[in-house]
Order: sequence, then structure tokens, then C-alpha cells
Amino acid sequence: MPSTTVTVGSAVGLHARPATIIAEAAMALDADVTLAVEGGEPVDAGSSLMIMTLGAEKGATVIVESDDQDAVDQIAALVAQDLDAE
Repeated sequence: MPSTTVTVGSAVGLHARPATIIAEAAMALDADVTLAVEGGEPVDAGSSLMIMTLGAEKGATVIVESDDQDAVDQIAALVAQDLDAE
């Protein structure tokens, strides 16, 4: 299964705003995508509440996984951005 490891870019981590942006993007895809912090259980990237349970702060390492490499790339790019800067 395709996956990539990415560093959280948002200034205060994956809190409500970034989690919502990522979840909306994941729900628009035709593939299931999961996020996990290293050593943690994967959560559904289509759920902002589940993303927030990761507790991923700026600089944390997150694993993005899906059956679809394009979906992995799209969600990983969002995780890496500072989504608070918009």
C-alpha cells in the first residue's frame, strides 16, 4: 500500500482549521486515506475529529497511507503546508 512520511507544517499542528482542510480534501477523493503518528494507530483522514486526536504538533512526523498514490501525495502535501497561514 502506498505511503509517505511527512512533517506537519502548520504552525500549531493539526488542530481544527488544518484538520478540517485535510478532511475535506480527503473526503473529495475516490480513495480511503489514513494518517498516523509514528507508533500510533491510523485514523481516517476524512474525519477532522480523528485527525485532531493524533495530537500532531508542528514538526511531528505523520504517515499518510492509501491504496491510491495520488491520494497519498495530495494529502501529504496538505499536511506539510502551514494551513494556518491562509
